[in-house]
Amino acid sequence: MKYLIFVFLFISELNFAQEISKAEAKRLLSLPLKCVLKEYPNKLGQVLNEKSDLKSPAELHPAFYGCFDWHSSVHGHWLMVKLLNKYPELITDSVVMVLRTNLSKANIEKEIESFAVKNNGSFERTYGWNWLLKLQLELESWDHPVGRELSSNLAPLAELFCKKYIEFLPKLNYAIRSGDHINTAFGLTFAYDYAITHSNDSLKTTIEKRARDFYFNDKAYPLHLEPSGYDFLSGGFEEIDIMRRILSKEAFKKWLKQFAPQLFSKKFTLEPGKVSDRSDGHLVHLDGLNFSRAWCLYGIAKTLPELKHLNRVADQHVQTSLPNIVDGDYMGEHWLASFALLALLSK
Repeated sequence: MKYLIFVFLFISELNFAQEISKAEAKRLLSLPLKCVLKEYPNKLGQVLNEKSDLKSPAELHPAFYGCFDWHSSVHGHWLMVKLLNKYPELITDSVVMVLRTNLSKANIEKEIESFAVKNNGSFERTYGWNWLLKLQLELESWDHPVGRELSSNLAPLAELFCKKYIEFLPKLNYAIRSGDHINTAFGLTFAYDYAITHSNDSLKTTIEKRARDFYFNDKAYPLHLEPSGYDFLSGGFEEIDIMRRILSKEAFKKWLKQFAPQLFSKKFTLEPGKVSDRSDGHLVHLDGLNFSRAWCLYGIAKTLPELKHLNRVADQHVQTSLPNIVDGDYMGEHWLASFALLALLSK
């Protein structure tokens, strides 16, 4: 609880327009430092083929055993690396030790081995894969010996996921449009960024083709039907977020006018999600929805500056959830800071 108050202080001083100060970044860094080493409670997602497969989270996933579940641990590490990359003065021996221990070559090799276990090859598809590729991109951009060491360690797992994307996406006949982990559009976003950065033409063209197949002909998306009760992603806005990546600016503008014409009105409003119980791991998803909507809205405004009025709507979403996180529970604490930072950095 105490360290979530840091998040509130961090956000309240930002005013959504300022550079994050060193003090604010240090407070935020304290969140994943605690989370990534916390093994329990833990929600495992592996398939048991026999009795001997039942092991502790740290035995199964020595790199990403903390933060309640695998994907939250992955983006908790992303949050740490992002802040260290942006604020080198925050680098300390203790922080480096956590990163080097968790992301050691041996641990990543064991993570890779887990995907070869029968019936477990689709583990974290595609939500966790997407976040892992974002973590790898951040490590690669970190001009520091530790960044170079850890990006080298993690690279084989990132490349495994690239291959899995290329193998899986052509088999997916229909987009998954729900507002949670299995949402197809979100699962393509960071992977596409990775493909662009790495000049991975196979991954890039695969994502472009499937995104066009799934979404290009969509029109008049019913935003008024969102959200569902457990959403932390918006099916509509995540679709926009991938399409703004793969289309040219003019093509995207034309597509968006057909998909969500209401966004072009300067009077556009959108009610933020409401959370009734932050101790409920599903109901608290709606705080995440507010952050993910915000980063999508900020992204639209960046791509099409004439839609800068969407920044106001995004700000409202961020402002709605950040103060409430102070009254949160570990069901939100283990993941929401990453979503909050990504939203803020997207403006």
